[in-house]
Amino acid sequence: MAIAHSKVTAQGQISVPAKVRRKLGIGPGSVLEWDAQGEMILVRRAGRYSSEDVHRALFPEKAPAARSVAEMKEGVRRHVRKRYASR
Repeated sequence: MAIAHSKVTAQGQISVPAKVRRKLGIGPGSVLEWDAQGEMILVRRAGRYSSEDVHRALFPEKAPAARSVAEMKEGVRRHVRKRYASR
């Protein structure tokens, strides 16, 4: 059963009904994703990713080895020297 209905304007725009906005927690500036699933189109609020989500995506197996501040600074120095060395 449908939660609500919308009409498409001549410019191809729709209004998202208040009931749906409240359910999705969206407001002005929110981004919606449209996804095709077979014969259906799924509309959802675009995901908001936490730093943990990003970390899991970058390091799916396990966390990288801990580094000291001195080791990180040295890594940055090496990268900068390599990147900006005279060619």
